Amino acid sequence: MAAISSCHYCSFLSTTSKLINPNVSANSHKHASFQSLKPRSYSSQHPRRFQLHDNQKDGFFPLKECAISIALAVGLISGVPELGWAGYANAAPAPAFPDLSVLISGPPIKDPGALLRYGLPIDNKAIREVQTPLEDVTESLKIAGVRALDSVERNVRQASRALKQGRSLIVSGLAESKKDHGVELLGKLEAGMDELQQIVEDRNRDAVAPKQKELLNYVGGVEEDMVDGFPYEVPEEYRNMPLLKGRAGVDMKVKIKDNPNVDECVFHIVLDGYNAPVTAGNFVDLVERHFYDGMEIQRADGFVVQTGDPEGPAEGFIDPSTEKTRTIPLEIMVKGEKAPFYGATLEDLGLYKAQTKLPFNAFGTMAMARDEFENNSASSQVFWLLKESELTPSNANILDGRYAVFGYVTENEDLLADVKVGDVIESIQVVSGLDNLVNPSYKIAG
Repeated sequence: MAAISSCHYCSFLSTTSKLINPNVSANSHKHASFQSLKPRSYSSQHPRRFQLHDNQKDGFFPLKECAISIALAVGLISGVPELGWAGYANAAPAPAFPDLSVLISGPPIKDPGALLRYGLPIDNKAIREVQTPLEDVTESLKIAGVRALDSVERNVRQASRALKQGRSLIVSGLAESKKDHGVELLGKLEAGMDELQQIVEDRNRDAVAPKQKELLNYVGGVEEDMVDGFPYEVPEEYRNMPLLKGRAGVDMKVKIKDNPNVDECVFHIVLDGYNAPVTAGNFVDLVERHFYDGMEIQRADGFVVQTGDPEGPAEGFIDPSTEKTRTIPLEIMVKGEKAPFYGATLEDLGLYKAQTKLPFNAFGTMAMARDEFENNSASSQVFWLLKESELTPSNANILDGRYAVFGYVTENEDLLADVKVGDVIESIQVVSGLDNLVNPSYKIAG
């Protein structure tokens, strides 16, 4: 019920790879699928399904050849992003040819917190001018030793200046019902800026990143307080489904078996209903039904971690009120649009260069699995991406615009790499934003 099909691209990419490296065979590009994971049912009864086994993933994409192929393919096809196979590559090296750099639009945003901040339906330049230099502290800290602090100091001064000069515009951008809370957060942000400045003056490099994270949380809170209500109407045919009209936070507790240093891990996930209200609402509704509690991880291949396939023949959630599988539509929000597209991939719509509001850029990106040939077949199976977008910009890989992203793991995301098949989800609990869920079917069902 969830697939990525690479079949119709392989011959082209294989040929392109041969132009660069004649030793690359046509079999170097393996096919992978994100469809419903019934480990017991990979048989002739389901010929369209197959799992990426361990012996396949090692040769899935030759990294260097793949990176070159993508860049050439994109150039040959006038920038059509569907051939951007480097979305599968982990920590891809720089392109081998200097001229290929013109095909890359710039480094993608890979921080889940930043992606969530930019995903908010707001347009307030003043707060963005505070946000940007604070986010740039991360790059400054990549400089070796205490020399990084000189760059951090410039970031802090720029952010402080932007906050002072733009404060009135920021306050005027707050929703009236949230203004008091927003102003309170601005006060904490101002005080925190002074504290960060003192940290820099004390040359305490180790204390910079935690304080930066705290300040960016304040910034994100101020930006959320700028959203006045829910910004659009969900299409009528989906209006009675569980909808998350805003954001929610969940804690997923996983029992990890094979890592002696991590026995039990709690992953914090922020679900974004502003850009995927149907998808996020469906998940929150299932969480409140305790659907995932006690469920095993069913796929962990170094590319994704996936779960959500219940025991028995069903491949999704069976709604007890209808005794049928509840499915949800493919839901993709595009930058510049006021509401998501439903039921079609961006490729189906011919929007090859469109940018999704929630891209597959971050390690721990959370999305819905679905059947390869049915856009509206998602139900309960979800996956988390274990790659960052290094070479390809947003929407230049095979995932963006084809699968519905609805959140990001924001705490302990690195530990997703330690999760293995058979590890158990002890519980998933909604810890914030439950009041943003409308039409909760779990309440109707009692």
